[in-house]
Amino acid sequence: MKLNNKGTVPVYTIAGAETARPLPEWLARKRKRSLKKDAEYANRVELLQDFEFEEASSCVRVSEDGEWVMSTGTYKPQIHTHYLPHLSLSYARHTNALNQKFVLLSSDYSKSLHLQSDRFLEFHTPGGLHYSTRIPRYGRDLIYNRRTAEALVPAVGVNADENGEVFRLNLEVGRFMKGYEVDVGGDDMNSFGGGALQGGINTGAVNCAAIADQSHGLLAFGTSIGTVEFWDSRSRNRVSVLGPPNSASEMDLDSRPEITALAFHQSGLNLTTGNSRGIVRTYDLRSPVPLLEKSQGYDDPIRTLSYLDSPLSSSKILSADKKGIKLWEAESGEYWTGIEPVVDLNHVEWVPDSGMLLTANEGRQQHAFFIPQLGPAPKWCAFLDNLVEEMAEDENDPNAFKSNGTSAGEVYDNYKFLDMKQLRELSLDHLIGTTNLLRPYMHGYFVAQKLYEQARLLTNPDLAEQQRQRSIQEKIDKERESRIRGSKKVAVKVNRKLAEKLAAQEEAHQRRKAQRVLKQGGDEPQAAAKEEEEVVEKPVEKGLLDDRFKDIFENEDFEIDEESREFAMLNPSTVPNAAAPKKRGLTAVEEEDMDEGRKGSSDEDEESEDEAPARPLRKPHEFDDSKGRIGSTSYKKSGKQRQERGPTMRVSSSTQNARPQQGKNRSFGDLASSLPNRQRRSGGAGLGDDRPFGEKEITFEPSKPQKKNHRRAQGNGDGGGDDNGRKVSRGKERRSASGNVFRRM
Repeated sequence: MKLNNKGTVPVYTIAGAETARPLPEWLARKRKRSLKKDAEYANRVELLQDFEFEEASSCVRVSEDGEWVMSTGTYKPQIHTHYLPHLSLSYARHTNALNQKFVLLSSDYSKSLHLQSDRFLEFHTPGGLHYSTRIPRYGRDLIYNRRTAEALVPAVGVNADENGEVFRLNLEVGRFMKGYEVDVGGDDMNSFGGGALQGGINTGAVNCAAIADQSHGLLAFGTSIGTVEFWDSRSRNRVSVLGPPNSASEMDLDSRPEITALAFHQSGLNLTTGNSRGIVRTYDLRSPVPLLEKSQGYDDPIRTLSYLDSPLSSSKILSADKKGIKLWEAESGEYWTGIEPVVDLNHVEWVPDSGMLLTANEGRQQHAFFIPQLGPAPKWCAFLDNLVEEMAEDENDPNAFKSNGTSAGEVYDNYKFLDMKQLRELSLDHLIGTTNLLRPYMHGYFVAQKLYEQARLLTNPDLAEQQRQRSIQEKIDKERESRIRGSKKVAVKVNRKLAEKLAAQEEAHQRRKAQRVLKQGGDEPQAAAKEEEEVVEKPVEKGLLDDRFKDIFENEDFEIDEESREFAMLNPSTVPNAAAPKKRGLTAVEEEDMDEGRKGSSDEDEESEDEAPARPLRKPHEFDDSKGRIGSTSYKKSGKQRQERGPTMRVSSSTQNARPQQGKNRSFGDLASSLPNRQRRSGGAGLGDDRPFGEKEITFEPSKPQKKNHRRAQGNGDGGGDDNGRKVSRGKERRSASGNVFRRM
């Protein structure tokens, strides 16, 4: 892909002469034998296989379904059909005469009608030539009216009524109908645009035709006298005539502006005309005064006119002559972009709903241009969008589109281009015209690269030493800059530690590089320097100097959280508390128990303010071990309760003989072993039947949350309760053998 222009709208040449290096002919012949060693030739990519002709191409069309491209050319006269999904040539077919124009009658390539230069109309199918018929006079253009199934052929010359003709071939009936008679100036050589002989000078003709097939179906015919006649196909009558803007008396007969191209807008209200002087005019059908008037700039006849309804931008007008292509804004008429190929153009075809343009031109290769701002790439070559984006991101790509519209130039591999001033400086001007070592090209000469280097050394023998000293001095200056810059503090808003770390790496790299250069005497191997630069310098450059990563050190949203778990895993040595266990949240069961504890405490406070709050029952995994340590679950739970509930106020009285809770921090096994033997045999405090110790059965009966205090009084087998269901506490001299409430009924 080559960047074709330097304007604000980039145009890429996908196929054509500009995709390869424009080598002179003598150089191309010389290098034919070494093409297999040429990396560019070996890695070449063709958009369409064999999208070319031996001599030139005359017309190109894209099918309605967007999957076929048919083109005609010479030499020998032939037809090429490409299947776009496969990007390949489907078939090539030869014809008896040169093709002037052709139209596709079906949505694909299967039916096509061709206007030949020998006055024949040929119908082609996939099997070959289907039928051919001959017209009375030479045709200039060819269009197809789908509403009436008629092929219209504007022709040169006049009939017996001194009028030009547009032949009508009805494809449904299969015969010629009475043609449209268009005024082209008469039958004499003195009148404006007259002349009846087909091959005579100043012969009148109907040059072009257009049809508004997407709207009202009006027909327009452009003549050699500069007029445009409008015909209605339903009544087969002339509707109106659009004359030239200037009067006929003020115009020269030898340079009269003929209408050479016509195009209707899809709305049917606007018409664009192009004449033989390269003037493009836009009309509203309701007014004979042109809305816009633009010049192509080359004074050559307009060959192609069309409206481009782009999906990405406003409507455009495409006008093309043999020198170039220009695109205009349809509303304002402002110049949008242009293309100037190296060969003459014969026809231009726009691929609908895309930014692709295909051309039929003089020269071997047909051209394909891609304009990203006009539309996306067609679906059969959608990869072009990715290629354009990658080229735009690569700053070193000379073919990429830059914001200022510039691109780097090209040089030949084995030759150097020198002008006369440079030849005199190298004392090579005496070789001009005496030897083939200097090849003339444009305003200078091509000189072999070896000869150019030898001439430079002879002219300046100290050139190599000067270049070596200059390279050493540049590296030393660079090392000094890095040393001075490294002593300063890095001025960034966020992530200062990361910036200082990258700056330290860069300084250390520059110091090692300078030491290596001094050890080697000033000559650093290119491979080692390149490898070191890719390994060390690129991360530093992209971290501190690249604009794409500047937000890391400026935007607070990109600040590194040094207390996060991810940072601790990536930098374990720099985080002091990296080994500290992370606090775990409560499970659903623990949260439910906590809620029950809260409800029970609220019920106790409502019953009696003098009553001391009893300790809730613990789960089996929450009991303390034999060494007095607290389990992790109970520890986290109690800490969570203290954090959520806060301090608890308790009311105590000196008259209340509260029993100290000696076993608060003891396990269940220790409490059971401390009981007397008599109490062990009796089953504790009613916790089971009279069985040997170690085989007790403990049963907990579920009850409602509001009866929690009463359940605790009944089932408190370790004697830890103070009142055992009573409001008056017992004395120390009397002990209860059981806390069963049925004994007090």
